[in-house]
Amino acid sequence: MDRVPHLPYPAAIEAYGKGGFGFAGMSHRGSLLCLADGIWACAATGPQDISEEMLAPVFAATAPIDHFLIGAGRDFWPLPRDLAARFAERGIAVEAMTTASAVMTYNILLEERRRVGALLIAVG
Repeated sequence: MDRVPHLPYPAAIEAYGKGGFGFAGMSHRGSLLCLADGIWACAATGPQDISEEMLAPVFAATAPIDHFLIGAGRDFWPLPRDLAARFAERGIAVEAMTTASAVMTYNILLEERRRVGALLIAVG
């Protein structure tokens, strides 16, 4: 993950598809990691790329996260037990779903001012 966020605060996802996302009047090609302190580029191209190392910024976040969403692309992806355990150790509820569902859920939780984060894999 780059050390500099695309945006230094959370924002609703305004558009997705064609390999990227739109948010805060900007566009980004590729996947995103959305946290309370910013929106970052993420190297994941599919759920096979999701690892504890990739999620390290989530586990190290200084702003608390209560709920974390993984938008794993077009298909359902079962969250591996070891990753689910890492989230549970930190008291973070985690759900894996399609990217479309994750974007919608993220936007709703963000609008409700919930402490939410998301890894959103870009879809074509």
